[in-house]
Amino acid sequence: MDISRGVFHVLLVLLALVLEKFAVLAAFSQSMDSDFTFTLPPGRKECFFQTMKKDASLEIEYQVLDGAGLDVDFYIASPTGHVLFNDYRKSDGVHTVETEDGDYMFCFDNTFSSVSEKVIFFELILDNMDTDEDPDDWKEYVHGTDMLDMKLEDIMDTINNVKARLSKSVHIQTVLRAFEARDRNLQESNFDRVNFWSITNLLVMVIVSAVQVYLVRSLFEDKRKICT
Repeated sequence: MDISRGVFHVLLVLLALVLEKFAVLAAFSQSMDSDFTFTLPPGRKECFFQTMKKDASLEIEYQVLDGAGLDVDFYIASPTGHVLFNDYRKSDGVHTVETEDGDYMFCFDNTFSSVSEKVIFFELILDNMDTDEDPDDWKEYVHGTDMLDMKLEDIMDTINNVKARLSKSVHIQTVLRAFEARDRNLQESNFDRVNFWSITNLLVMVIVSAVQVYLVRSLFEDKRKICT
C-alpha cells in the first residue's frame, strides 16, 4: 500500500510538471510584437490598421531603408479620425499612443515623390492587451504540489521576466538590423554615384585632351601650296 501511494505521488508530481511546461509554452506563444517591411511606390500612400483595446499602449517605430532622400510622410489617426502624430519627410520616428477601443490607422505617404520608391520598415509593440484566456487558468489543474520545495508562482514570475527581456533583446536586434540595412543601402548608392561621376570625369578628360591635341597640331600645319 505504501508503494502504491508513493507511485501515485510521483505521478501527481509529474503531471504538475507537465502542465507547467504546457503553460510556459502557451505564455511564450502570446507575442504582441510584429514587424513588416514593404516597398512604397512613388506617388502612393499606404495605410495600415490595428485594432486596440482601452487602456492599452501602441508603440510604432519606422525607418526608411532605401530610396532617394530616405524620407517619407507619416501620421497616426485615432478611431474617431483625429490625427495624433504627423511627421513630414522624416527618415525614422518612434511614437507611443495610449489607446481606446477601436481601429487605429497609420499611413506612409510618398505622394511628394514622382520618381523614387521607398523601402520602409516598421515595428508594432502592443502592451496591456488582455487576451481571452486567463494565464492563471492552468493553476486549477495543479494539485498536491504543496510538498514541493519550489513555488510555481515564483517560477512563472521568473519565466515572464526572462520572456520580457528576450522580447526587448529581439526588438533591439530588429532595430539594429534595420539601421544596418539603411546604412548599407546608402553606402551602395554613394558607391554607384562615385563610380558614375568618376567615369564621366574620365570621359570628359579624354575628350578635352583629344581636342587640345587637335588644336595644337592644327596650329603647326602648313596649309600653303608649293608650286613646282
